Amino acid sequence: MAVPAILLENVGFCWSEARPALVSCNLRVPQGEFWMLLGANGSGKSTLLKLLAGLITPTQGRISLAGAVGLVMQNPDHQVIMPSVGADVAFGLADVPPHLWPERVEQALRLVGLWELHQRPVYALSGGQKQRLAIAGCLARRVPILLLDEPTAFLDPEQQLELAQQVQHLVRSTGITALWVTHRLEELVYCDQAVLLAEGRITQQGTGAQLQQYIHQHHLDAQTA
Repeated sequence: MAVPAILLENVGFCWSEARPALVSCNLRVPQGEFWMLLGANGSGKSTLLKLLAGLITPTQGRISLAGAVGLVMQNPDHQVIMPSVGADVAFGLADVPPHLWPERVEQALRLVGLWELHQRPVYALSGGQKQRLAIAGCLARRVPILLLDEPTAFLDPEQQLELAQQVQHLVRSTGITALWVTHRLEELVYCDQAVLLAEGRITQQGTGAQLQQYIHQHHLDAQTA
């Protein structure tokens, strides 16, 4: 069995005693794979991502990670803060010796196809380019796990699929592990496996095609699956 990059064992979390946000979740994401997490608003997707990012701690169970994580938010304007593309990637390298910054920045930007724009002002980028820049910031830190919280929420349909395809390529070319939160069924074609959350519980797991089929067979709306 492949070594997991992300392992959840009987994980639960409660924001309050009245209603648990996650209940007895078990998940094993192998290293070097691209997984997607699907579910309605309020299903627990964002809570699960916050747990994996270390922003909150589980009230039950155990989480094991194969290293540091990089978090890409829904709105890149909340994450991309420096005036130029190259400077923004370098900003996250405070723990890296400065003489390594130029190489790290160039490598990361080449991986996401933005190196030719490294001197461009951030305000001149498209929404999709800003999300790729946010991903480059994580790659420059050499994190083994990438968490993406509905990264296509502010993108147009064409950019949504381009970004999903780009992350799929990154996973295959670098060996990084990615967990992508979405409610868009059309994005599932790019993942290795997908997981469905409902009312804080993992209810289904399989390939993207299997999850799509399950949702259609049970007449579920992707927004309320």
